[in-house]
Amino acid sequence: MRCFAFLLALMTAPALVLADTGYTTIPAHDEVGTITLFYPSSSPARQMRRGEFVMQLAEQGRPERGNGRLVIISHGSGGSPWVHTDLARALVAAGFVVAMPAHRGDNYRDDAHPGPDSWTLRPAEVSTAIDEVGRDPRFAPLLDLSKVGMYGMSAGGHTALSMAGGRWSPARFKQHCEAHLEEDFQSCVGLATRLTGGMLDGLKKWLALIIIRHRFSDERDREHHDRRIAAVVAAVPAAADFDMDSLKTPPMPLALITAGQDRWLLPRFHSERVLAACPSCIRLAGLPTAGHGAMLSPLPPGLTGLVGDMLNDPPGFDRSRLAVIDQAIAAFFTRHLETGSDSR
Repeated sequence: MRCFAFLLALMTAPALVLADTGYTTIPAHDEVGTITLFYPSSSPARQMRRGEFVMQLAEQGRPERGNGRLVIISHGSGGSPWVHTDLARALVAAGFVVAMPAHRGDNYRDDAHPGPDSWTLRPAEVSTAIDEVGRDPRFAPLLDLSKVGMYGMSAGGHTALSMAGGRWSPARFKQHCEAHLEEDFQSCVGLATRLTGGMLDGLKKWLALIIIRHRFSDERDREHHDRRIAAVVAAVPAAADFDMDSLKTPPMPLALITAGQDRWLLPRFHSERVLAACPSCIRLAGLPTAGHGAMLSPLPPGLTGLVGDMLNDPPGFDRSRLAVIDQAIAAFFTRHLETGSDSR
């Protein structure tokens, strides 16, 4: 009840409604991949297709000033900007400019280095993306970057927790997998294989531990601080490798979105651990019937195999609820990023 009441209260926050959502990009360079931007625009939206996704956007539309604030979205492993378009449109309707950096080695065009290798690079890529938006002559005059919002889902949720002050290490990832490999198997091995209950499961677990112990023995903490980040939302985050002491008192408001039927990042090892460790954190939305891919909107069509098992909605999940949650996320950022508001 407390979570639902908070969500309703956030939704009553005033929103700035603008005509259309613009779309453009900032080219990639050595420190960050292509940055996709959605923003308030006075240009008319038209149908735009990217792969299997069809959207109504004002491509290269004229930017207009909204509320003067930027929100960064960090995608999940192998992710694209298009699976967060509905959230981006809700944020733009509230006046925000939204920037989504393509994380190197872990996006839909290049998935060579997912997991801890990518997690190490992602926070600096977020900071670089903020810098790049601030240097872009189309957006620099429209934004005050002293307070920036951060949203991330799955591996992007790991990035969000890092930007909220979290410390993690590859060795903690290894220790988690040593202790809970069978229970949290997909978190530890990704899309490489799955346990089927068959005679090869023992070999899969043995081989997985050999690889994990070889690749992830580094005990050095990874942490990244950017004082511009003033409010964070982490949706179904990967979190088992964090030092939970580092997330007890985050320096900015931190909210989580949880999915009760997540079989990819089991809540008890990930999102629920963060909520248990952090008294000031809030559960912005708790979705008891949702799976890991619930916050992807639009959801890619026709997913099959292991990817389909991970991302497709479980029976009984009502995807129409997502519009309300997107509005609650926008209201959370409006509340905490408005001019003159305290970061807490």
